[in-house]
Amino acid sequence: MGPYTITYFGVRGRCGAMRIMMADQGQEWKEIVVDFADWMKGDLKATCVFGQLPKLEDGGFALYQSNAILRHLGRNHDAYGKDGKEAALIDMMCDGVEDLRLKYVKMIYQEYDTGKDAYIKDLPNHLDKFEAVMAKNKTGFLVGDKPSFADYSLFEVLLNHLVLCSCCLDTFPSLKNFVEKMSARPKIKAFLDSDAYKKLPINGNGKQ
Repeated sequence: MGPYTITYFGVRGRCGAMRIMMADQGQEWKEIVVDFADWMKGDLKATCVFGQLPKLEDGGFALYQSNAILRHLGRNHDAYGKDGKEAALIDMMCDGVEDLRLKYVKMIYQEYDTGKDAYIKDLPNHLDKFEAVMAKNKTGFLVGDKPSFADYSLFEVLLNHLVLCSCCLDTFPSLKNFVEKMSARPKIKAFLDSDAYKKLPINGNGKQ
């Protein structure tokens, strides 16, 4: 396993969670940064299974779709639960995070100027579901007693939301503790403090 290669644009975007996960797991990876103007020429796009990036290469194995990549990394690095039931719950939580991510992306790219305030006002109605799961599990993680790929995905989404609204977790103690706990993990902390992380915007339209 590894070193992995990520092909993506010069943003955190859909690769944010997988980069954090690989960093925490002590994995090395290479980055092939795609210029958007080059992407629009269509040559690389035509080679992608669904016409989308990111692309992860694991040796001679190529994989597309960000959540499929997270699942692959989860299987590779013992971050997919201890049995089938935990794996199913982790899948469920990953899908829940994806629902929130899609709402966030729609707001950022389509409704930022007109819908940001309404989005932030409605955000507790989405965060409370994760708060309830985290509070019930009592381990500081979504499922089981160590981070799964769904935790890395949720963590990255919450970091983005804290940039959007710094007080958004103030009424969600379990989620706030989760972000603090994940941020303090030595390898994650080192990555979040690195120039490689800091230099990348969250999204590609300059809104964050």
